[in-house]
Amino acid sequence: MAHTILLTNGTVVTPEGILEKGEVFIEDGMIQEVGTSIKRQANQQIDAQGGYVLPGFIDMHIHGASGADVMDATEEALQTMADVLPKEGTTSFLATSMTQAPGAIEAALKNAAAFTTKPGQAQMLGVHLEGPFVSPKRAGAQPIEYICPPDAEQFDAWQKAAEGKIRMVTLAPEEENGMSFIRKLAAEGIVASMGHTNATIAQMEEAAEAGAVQATHLYNQMSPFHHREPGAIGGALLVDELCAEVIADFIHSHPKAVELAYRVKGADRLILITDAMRAKGLEPGEYDLGGQPVHVTETDARLSDGTLAGSILTMEHAVKNVVRTLGISPLDVAKVSSGNAARQLGLAKKGSLIAGNDADIVILDKEWTVMHTICGGVIGYEHNGKS
Repeated sequence: MAHTILLTNGTVVTPEGILEKGEVFIEDGMIQEVGTSIKRQANQQIDAQGGYVLPGFIDMHIHGASGADVMDATEEALQTMADVLPKEGTTSFLATSMTQAPGAIEAALKNAAAFTTKPGQAQMLGVHLEGPFVSPKRAGAQPIEYICPPDAEQFDAWQKAAEGKIRMVTLAPEEENGMSFIRKLAAEGIVASMGHTNATIAQMEEAAEAGAVQATHLYNQMSPFHHREPGAIGGALLVDELCAEVIADFIHSHPKAVELAYRVKGADRLILITDAMRAKGLEPGEYDLGGQPVHVTETDARLSDGTLAGSILTMEHAVKNVVRTLGISPLDVAKVSSGNAARQLGLAKKGSLIAGNDADIVILDKEWTVMHTICGGVIGYEHNGKS
C-alpha cells in the first residue's frame, strides 16, 4: 500500500501566498495536494499546530557536520551528514569539497559519485567544487599550496570521477583562463560562482556576461568595496545576473552587511548557506579543515592565525537570524532558504510547496524552531527526540 501523510493545521507557505490552517497531502514521496480542506485518508497524520510549513532547506555550500567532512572521502562521512542535516530543517545539500591535492579531490568526488541517499535522509544533490581554481590573494582557509588557475582538462577528469555530479564550481574569474572556464561551465549547465576572488567590478561584470550566475559567501574572501573600485563585493551586489550566498551567522558578516545584501539583491537573489565544517553540532575543541588545524569555540571556527575556517552554523539558526534581525516574511524565508537554490540548480521539483513536487518539507514553530523535517515523503526528524 502507498505510504501517505496528511499534514494539517499549518501556516503553509506556497509560491502564491500563505494558507492559514493549511494542509498538505503526501503520497509516495510526492506532494499530491496543497489546500485547506483536503478530503483524503492518510496512513500518518501530522498536526503542525499552527507552525510554519515551508519547503525543506537546501544548503548549497556545506563541508561537513557532526565530525564528518566531504574531504574524508568515506561513505560514512556522507551518511553522517545526510543523517544529521534534517535536524536543522535541511532536506538536500551539495557536498562541498575544498582546495587540496588533486588526488584528494578525486577521492572525494569518487566517493560522492558512489553515494546513495537513504529514506529519511537529506538528499545529496551533487558536489560543489570550492577551489582549487581560486585566487591565492583571497585564499582564506583554502590551502594556498594547492591553488591553481582554472584548468578545463583537470575539471573534465574530475567530472568524470564524479560521474557528472559536480553541479557548482567556486572560482576566481580574474585568474588565467577564468572567463573561458566560466563559458564552459555555463554551456554544461553547471553553476559558476565567483568566490575567493580578487576581481575588479569590471571583471565581475565580464564574468556574468560569460555565464557566471552566483557569488560565493558574499563579503568573505572578496576584493573589498571602495568608492573608486567597487571590487568583487560591489560586483556581487550590483550585477543583477548574480545571486549571492550569505553565511548569516553574523560572524562572517555584520548583521547590517546582511541587511544591505537583502535590500540590494532582494529576496529573489539571496541564498542562505552554512559553509559548515565538521565541528558543527559538536563540542568546542580542536578539529581540522582541509588538513589544517582549526580551533572551534561556541561561536566560530578559525585557523591558528585567526582566519575563519568555515562555520558551525545550522540552516535553522541562519533562518532565525534573518527573521529576527531583518524581519523578513515567511514568503521570503522560503525563497532564501530553498526556492532560490532550487532555481539555481535547475531542480524543478524542489524549492516550493506545490502539487507534483518532491515532499521535502520543514515544519517550524512560531519561534522558527524545527519541529518536523520530511525528506522525500519520509519523516527524517521529529523535535520530540525521535529521528
